[in-house]
Amino acid sequence: MKKIVVPTDFSDVAQNALVYAFELAKTFEAEIFLVHTYTLPIVEHQFAPQNYQVLFDSLEWTNFELFKQEMPAIHALAETHKAGHIRITPVVMDGDLLYNLKEFIANEKADFVVMGTSGTSGWKEYFLGSNTAEAITNLNVPVMSIPVTARYDGINTLGFTTRFREKDKAALDQVIAIAKGLQAQVHCLYVETKDTDNTPATYEDWKDHYRHDPVLFHIIPNENIEDTITDFIMSESIDVMAMLTYKRNFFAQLFLESVTEKMVNHASIPILALHE
Repeated sequence: MKKIVVPTDFSDVAQNALVYAFELAKTFEAEIFLVHTYTLPIVEHQFAPQNYQVLFDSLEWTNFELFKQEMPAIHALAETHKAGHIRITPVVMDGDLLYNLKEFIANEKADFVVMGTSGTSGWKEYFLGSNTAEAITNLNVPVMSIPVTARYDGINTLGFTTRFREKDKAALDQVIAIAKGLQAQVHCLYVETKDTDNTPATYEDWKDHYRHDPVLFHIIPNENIEDTITDFIMSESIDVMAMLTYKRNFFAQLFLESVTEKMVNHASIPILALHE
């Protein structure tokens, strides 16, 4: 985690995510790229070509000026969180946010995204809101999404859901690396349903494999995955929940209207989405 990308529209949602980015950047000695995108207007074809350029140049300049005006407040926020030494690079791009993020990440070889989400009315909106959901599923780097209601108070415990597949280990290794940097503990959860194909031997193999790492395994028999995850978050005081995106339909199914009120009330927990 050396290059952290933070999309921003200078809103409270984005500023709240920036706080988390500052804390991570301090821990991992990373730099932050603040990416602001804007959309060029669609104009009629009768518009004179020279006027196109004038209009687009004006919009670009306006957005650069907006960034310039906002930077003092951003630096003040960094100082408040003892991150004044962190290198912050402003980036202004025109066009679609996700397209620009993908291009920027590829060109800069950035390795982590922290972005805010305003889906505070429930976990359905939290995951299925357009920008957050698109980033989670389409960016090929870890994405930490921060609800506007979240308040940084340290990251001492990270949760991780697994199905005990061999390829889950790569994602768990990423979570462990972050936890070690933060001097945090990882709680690894498997909700064991009646149709599980795992065995006690599998669980013991994993425990042995990670015996020298700050990981605790929780195998909880239950048919209700949603409630089990919610109870797990509460009982283990999870600060950030890490999940793999290997089962995209899992998110859609998990956060439909039938989700219990308990889970809806936990929309303030940041989610770290990892990729296979």
